[in-house]
Amino acid sequence: MLKSILFTAATSALMLSTAALADTINTDTINADNPFVREVPPGSPATAAFMTLHNTSDSPVRLIDAENDLTAHAEMHNHVDVDGVMQMRQIEYIDVPANGNVTLAPGGLHLMLIGLESAVSEGDEVALTLTFDNGETLDVTAPVRPIMPMSH
Repeated sequence: MLKSILFTAATSALMLSTAALADTINTDTINADNPFVREVPPGSPATAAFMTLHNTSDSPVRLIDAENDLTAHAEMHNHVDVDGVMQMRQIEYIDVPANGNVTLAPGGLHLMLIGLESAVSEGDEVALTLTFDNGETLDVTAPVRPIMPMSH
């Protein structure tokens, strides 16, 4: 009976540690945590992808390209303040510092997935391929999630 209890405890611990790692995707030096794509209603021409990128190397890297299986075109974007008005702007790359991270989040850096031909809904998944200037690529599966509007 003691062996059965110990086996059950060990199996449960293994399952919990595996579940904790499920939202992390790795290459040799780049990890993506908590990737997701924003749910949008039918007729929307674009959506956005978000995540936190971690660089475990001693050298900075740049995210230089992103592809996806949902749209024909993806761009890296940021929001900037122009005379008190926040505007979205395309950027050429996203820096990920050495032994550091960068967060792609609503209202800041993000990936725009442009040219939707159908709605994306909660529960869908989007395959992303991220390319970095060090030659690494990172394949990410991002679930589609609703983003709640900000309340006042």
